Amino acid sequence: MSDVLSNEELLALARETLEIESRAVDQIRSRLSDDFAAACRLCMATPGRVVVTGMGKSGHISSKIAATLASTGTPAFFMHPAEASHGDLGMITGQDLLLAVSYSGETEEIITILPLVKRMGARLISMTGNASSTLAKAADAHIDVKVTEEACPLNLAPTASTTATLAMGDALAVALLKSRGFTAEDFARSHPSGSLGKRLLLQVSDVMRSDDQVPAVLPNVRLRDGLMEMTEKGLGMTAVVDSEQKILGIFTDGDLRRALDDGADVHVTKMSDVMHSNCKTTSANILAAQAVRTLEENKITSLLVADDDNRLIGALNIHDLFRAGIM
Repeated sequence: MSDVLSNEELLALARETLEIESRAVDQIRSRLSDDFAAACRLCMATPGRVVVTGMGKSGHISSKIAATLASTGTPAFFMHPAEASHGDLGMITGQDLLLAVSYSGETEEIITILPLVKRMGARLISMTGNASSTLAKAADAHIDVKVTEEACPLNLAPTASTTATLAMGDALAVALLKSRGFTAEDFARSHPSGSLGKRLLLQVSDVMRSDDQVPAVLPNVRLRDGLMEMTEKGLGMTAVVDSEQKILGIFTDGDLRRALDDGADVHVTKMSDVMHSNCKTTSANILAAQAVRTLEENKITSLLVADDDNRLIGALNIHDLFRAGIM
């Protein structure tokens, strides 16, 4: 059994690995050519989907490339090349494009399916480290991902080469994203459960309290009754509205503390005497993220939601936005 390496030796190996992989990315960047642009144009012209395939370590990289393409506006999925020969080739149609990843360019499972892919009329992009390989020569566009060395001390395990290939896949996805005019809103639509999706898709109407959940009192009721409404609805505030539900003001926990400090009698004082009339409101059809901005800018924790005629239709507080994943 070999001796355990010291901390200094372990860190030196890590730095060397990162340096080798960084050089590998620099190498493929310096060799970028019109072939890359041709690959992008093929993807853009494809009416179907981009089917990404690769075997072994290249298969893992291919799966990630397919996922990145799909999440950035290019319909794509991964197909295992060995399974393709046993029925999964039916995933590809003549309207699709095959993006085949193989560092050697001679992966048997991929080479086997090339004639069938060509026969059905699908286009082919290859991503290899050997421009003279069978796969590279068969492709409509070839992307060179050759590196001079692997980070593996034995120069055997795919390390720098897989890093370079993954980076090239990201470059392809980003170029296509920009070409398609893909926006943050488009990204959110394909990530509805993610934090970005929630910030860009959820509106105030999706998170606000409504109907009987909204605390509201008339201006002539006593402070005691206003406190009961606040307690029952649990938002730390109540709206003060007229008989037509038009917003006259708001009364919050902070207003209560100030009123009590001023000697207000909860059995006598009217809500109109202690409410805050210049209150902030929001619209139901704006993004919830904009409501967060209003709360932060005004250093408040609650908002009333009003319609175009300033009638009360909802309310929300900071906890509602936390629960919705907006903050």
